[in-house]
Amino acid sequence: MKAAAFVVGPLDGPGAALMDLARRLSFSAVLPYAGVARAEQQTIRTPVCFFLFAAVPDVAELRSVAEAIRFCPSRRVRFSPLIYFSESPSVDTISRCINMGFDDVITMPFTRARIVERIDRQIGQSHIYYETPGYFGPDRRDRVTAPTRAAETRLGGQFRRLEIVRNLLTGVNVVRDDFYAAPAG
Repeated sequence: MKAAAFVVGPLDGPGAALMDLARRLSFSAVLPYAGVARAEQQTIRTPVCFFLFAAVPDVAELRSVAEAIRFCPSRRVRFSPLIYFSESPSVDTISRCINMGFDDVITMPFTRARIVERIDRQIGQSHIYYETPGYFGPDRRDRVTAPTRAAETRLGGQFRRLEIVRNLLTGVNVVRDDFYAAPAG
């Protein structure tokens, strides 16, 4: 696969296991996450980079990294797939990842076939993203775990709705970019 994978997590334990798994998935490069600047450099070689997050005791620890990626000025980094590998199917963990803009949460068992299928969903298909003052990421309004506050459901205030397609050769293509504002009242 002509895509790179950055593994976010410790170099031992779940992080090391995720590095090994990513290497077996045929990514062209598997690297430990070393900041957004390094990811921007990598997108010159591989226009699509995946960010694979190893399980942590509290997913709130990942917020700063997820926000750095999601609010990066570089389109190729900003629209990169963020995937969390959870050791349990906790609704709270999944909800928190969704609210941080993750594209997917994969729970155990981490079989090769299952992960390849989930990664393949991220390439060559249309994805809808929303941008509000506090959120940038995939459209998650149809999820059981979706947020309920108006600002988070894109029902209040201003927001952008973007339709993207990731291509392994050209990177991220924005197919549609619409801006919505609540009527002045």
